[in-house]
Amino acid sequence: MILHHIQSSPTQSSALKTCLRYLDSSDSILLSGNAVNCLLTQAWQEQLQPYRLMLLADDVIARGLQDRLSAYKQIGYSDFVEQTLIHKKVISW
Repeated sequence: MILHHIQSSPTQSSALKTCLRYLDSSDSILLSGNAVNCLLTQAWQEQLQPYRLMLLADDVIARGLQDRLSAYKQIGYSDFVEQTLIHKKVISW
């Protein structure tokens, strides 16, 4: 069980696309920083729909996307730390 931490937007980096190739059904994805912007497109919403997905709430708020991304699970920094302890491994992309 791996926590995949994606920090950059798919327009900035291929990290998210690459991550999806290696994802296992027991893994989770945490989007932070500019990576939360990918959920503004229908294509990425559909691609990420089958996965266990979390967003770092402070980054959603910083971009003024609370209303647009309210359907997604948003976590704080303490929850982020908890997730790193729950998962066997963390990979930052």
